[in-house]
Amino acid sequence: MWGINCWQTVSGNVVICSHKFQMKRKERYDTVINHFQVNIPEAETELLYDNPFQLLVAVILSAQCTDTNVNNVTKDIYKKYYTPKHFADLGITKIKRMIKSIGLFNMKAKNLYNLSKILVEKYQSKVPNNFEDLINLPGVGRKTANVVLNAAFNKPTIAVDTHVFRVSNRTGLTKGKNPNQVEEQLLKILPNKYLKKAHHLILLHGRYTCKSRNPLCTKCVINKICLYKDKNV
Repeated sequence: MWGINCWQTVSGNVVICSHKFQMKRKERYDTVINHFQVNIPEAETELLYDNPFQLLVAVILSAQCTDTNVNNVTKDIYKKYYTPKHFADLGITKIKRMIKSIGLFNMKAKNLYNLSKILVEKYQSKVPNNFEDLINLPGVGRKTANVVLNAAFNKPTIAVDTHVFRVSNRTGLTKGKNPNQVEEQLLKILPNKYLKKAHHLILLHGRYTCKSRNPLCTKCVINKICLYKDKNV
């Protein structure tokens, strides 16, 4: 019979005592991700898209902007313009007008136009399904490339945005000083079975529970093992 401070992972494979500092990192990964999977069963991007190009556009627009705002803009754009050829034909000025309610719209419009031209001329209007080609497109950084590879091409990548960075470090999954370190640590220790959904699970937990300000610690499913020193409890 377990003591009052002991509990079991959802998988039933690991028994964890609430003395959180004794937990090994592998056990922490197993426990955290399992609990996220149960409580966030539909873990996927909240950006709306019907093809890889639409997802690429949406992820670029989402920089310093909420997914809700991006969806409000793209839902009308995608009714008429949904291929690289469409965006290349529009030109920068027209793209600017369509996305003017999005932050950094001048730079984003320029990047969307230029990458669309490259996709048409070099990739037969198809979005590359490998990191090296994606990262060389205008406006595509490491996070954007990993999101597209994961969501559009089913690749086991980890995209580290502000939510993933915050939750990973707060909970003790990682000890990274920058997004690249967090990504490297997650990829190194996360079991393969978690890689496809891990980004979305951690991101959604950060967006709705482990918020930057005023985290909802009392409602958090991993409260007992979280290492965040400023818990709101």
